[in-house]
This record gives sequence, C-alpha cells and structure tokens, in this order.
Amino acid sequence: MIRVLLADDQSLVRAGFRALLDAQPDIEVVGEAADGDEALRKVRELRPDVVLMDIRMPLLDGLAATRRITEDEALTEVKVVMLTTFELDEYVFEAIRSGASGFLVKDTEPDELLRAVRAVVAGDALLSPGVTRRLIAEFAARSKEPAAAAELARLTEREREVMALVGIGLSNEEIARRLVVSPLTAKTHVSRTMVKLGARDRAQLVVLAYESGLVRPGWLG
Repeated sequence: MIRVLLADDQSLVRAGFRALLDAQPDIEVVGEAADGDEALRKVRELRPDVVLMDIRMPLLDGLAATRRITEDEALTEVKVVMLTTFELDEYVFEAIRSGASGFLVKDTEPDELLRAVRAVVAGDALLSPGVTRRLIAEFAARSKEPAAAAELARLTEREREVMALVGIGLSNEEIARRLVVSPLTAKTHVSRTMVKLGARDRAQLVVLAYESGLVRPGWLG
C-alpha cells in the first residue's frame, strides 16, 4: 500500500486528489496539510511514502518544507512530488535541486497522477517526461556554468552514457531502445549510477548530470 500525504492550501484541490487516490486499491491518503509547517509535522508523524506538495503555501512554502524533509536523515524514504500551477514554474528546478523527486502540474490527467505516484515510489521514472524536458531545459539554461565533477570518475563509460540520457529526460524504456539493451539492463545501469554518486533518486541524477557538465542545455533528444 502506497501511503500519501496531501499538502495544499486549497481544500478543493486536496479533496479532488483524495477522491482519486483513495479509490485505488494500492494507494491510501493518510493525511492532509494546509501549509508547510503542518506538512512537516504530518510527515514526521505519519511517515508517508509520498508527499504531494504545493509549491506556494502560507507560513512555510513548499520549497522550504521540501528542503527540510529531504535534509532529515530520518525521512530518507519519503518522496516529495511538487505540485505546480504552470508547467514553467520558476521554482520547479530549484525544488528538484532541493531534493524533490519530481513534479506535476495541478491539471494533470488522473491517469498521469496515479502513474506518477507509483513511479516515484518505485524510483523507476522521472515524472511527466515531456514537461520534464522543457523545464530542465528552461532552468538549466539559467543556471551557472557547470564545473566538471570528480565524482564522474567513479562511473564506467556506459554509466556516463546512461546518466546523460537520464539527464535529457529519457525513461528506462527509451534508454534501452537508444542503447539497444533490455529495459532491465538500462534500469540496472541507472541504479548503479545513482548508488555510485549517492543520488537520492532519479530526479537528483538529472540535476547532477547538468551540474557536472555531462549534459548541457539544448541537448534534449
């Protein structure tokens, strides 16, 4: 059972998400929060698998709440998915840099929301690939010039290749087709790369790909 916490200052948004998620046999909404402070308290109390976190909330915004969650060693198993009103929200890239595992626009299709919650728990795919690529391109273009990371020396040539493909937003299936390997092999390469670099999840691996200079803005395939 996937346990979800909803954090949004709009009660109608929370009610809509709850109705959809609670109708699934493998998902349970264990709590709700109307601001960032309440979200932090509920996360520490309930230890959900996933937090659907609105970026803009009173008292403590979603970005600050996400940073506190991901920096808490006792909450390493909690995945945060940011909720945005617009596809190109100015805080989304910073949210992923802060440890969020992905993001969704609030008007996403129900099936996409369900797929996203399950995917982020599995650590198997970055959310909303099409939107992901546009956002990464937009904000990576604004970021400072990346410096080569010594950590990349730990990777094999194939792992660097896989990391670059993750960085441009490809799923495991797309990576498998690009490299002519099985999806399981692609997933194994991604997992090993994350372990070697100490990446919390796939979203952080994307950020590291840009920050290390392995991938540059405009390389979307």
